[in-house]
Amino acid sequence: MKKQSCSACGSAVFFENSACLSCGTRLGYLRETGAVVVVDEQGRHRDASGNVRHVCANLQLSGCTWLAPDDGGQCFSCDLTRTRPNDQDAKGLTQFLVAERAKRQLIAELDELRLPIVTRAEDPEKGLAFDLLSSAHENVVIGHADGIITIDLAESDDAYREKMRSQLDEPYRTMLGHFRHEVGHYFEDVLVFGDAKQTRRARELFGDDTKDYQAEIDRHYSEGAPADWERSYISRYATMHPYEDFAECFAHYLHITDTIDTAREYGLAPTAPKPLPFRTLVSTVWLPLSIALNQVNRSMGSGDLYPFVLPDAVIDKLEFVHGLRG
Repeated sequence: MKKQSCSACGSAVFFENSACLSCGTRLGYLRETGAVVVVDEQGRHRDASGNVRHVCANLQLSGCTWLAPDDGGQCFSCDLTRTRPNDQDAKGLTQFLVAERAKRQLIAELDELRLPIVTRAEDPEKGLAFDLLSSAHENVVIGHADGIITIDLAESDDAYREKMRSQLDEPYRTMLGHFRHEVGHYFEDVLVFGDAKQTRRARELFGDDTKDYQAEIDRHYSEGAPADWERSYISRYATMHPYEDFAECFAHYLHITDTIDTAREYGLAPTAPKPLPFRTLVSTVWLPLSIALNQVNRSMGSGDLYPFVLPDAVIDKLEFVHGLRG
């Protein structure tokens, strides 16, 4: 969440702004630069090289403020959505708006980390795409398969999500968290299993991913997590199968890096003249910051912002994820 300003009046603007609240200037998000920029009355932005971008066709449908290459077309983020609620599903479309907002934040962070996104148009069999479905009309299982990420839009409802969090005894559950976890499965396929050396190292850290997945699910839900799981895993869910351990660590890597970057933008965490080794980043920046933010939340009568502990074994896993960046 970069600190940004309106280039027309200098007032603060934010990632999801479609207009400056101070001067009314129309705005859009330019993915190529990661910046909120001014668009004209026709919904166009012209960059210094003369390239023109247009307001996304889904501004009114999903609140999308990203700019698209073609007039009347969709932006890169919206193009990644393969399935959405139909236009007559008022509740589904309301939930869809929340999910799309989280997806845009995810894509912007992946861009910032230089993690490669291959679309379904580029790779019809393994490219990334999203099915955003409402469980009000069908059974929806959140998951990933061959680049397709399925999200249950019911998770956009705070009461439903809190019910599921409590039922599953989870310390944390958000729509953005679902996106970050599931895209971890996609990147494990792309960046780990596509490289023999990375695959060997991943198996040393996360375990044997060739274990029968359904059998491990059955074991997890019948027996629960091992008694000493906190020594080696970031969450109980991560103990279920090496796939889930990697995806949980990938999600937490995004939690950590995005929070640190935002804190630095607003002067709440120290900046460094050059990138820090990951373990140094954790010990000197993340741990003090997360403790402080947890205390701030407690001051407001809320639960901890980051209710997790990072043992050495988990930091090793996070460091492996860190090494996958471009």
